Amino acid sequence: MKKPLIKYTLGPDVNLDNEVVRDSNRRRITERRAHEIAERTISQMVGRPSLTGAGKHSPEVKARVPLQLKKTLQREAKRRGQTCSELVREALEEFLRSA
Repeated sequence: MKKPLIKYTLGPDVNLDNEVVRDSNRRRITERRAHEIAERTISQMVGRPSLTGAGKHSPEVKARVPLQLKKTLQREAKRRGQTCSELVREALEEFLRSA
């Protein structure tokens, strides 16, 4: 069962060490605890895995192509059960190996 979506209204910042704010379990949220919660939440954010290595940035390479080439790429990627990015990386690696 999904929890209902709670809508929040943005308001002025509060100093959690001066004002009493409690979580759903009635536990007080202090400035320190708010920062801990934020850090934990940020660290759990999931994005695309790095192709370069854990914790490292994977650079992007972009190229403009004719519409028909893009459609052909999409069809071939779908046929192979791959993403367009996977197929482009594979083709680029193969091309550069043979160069």
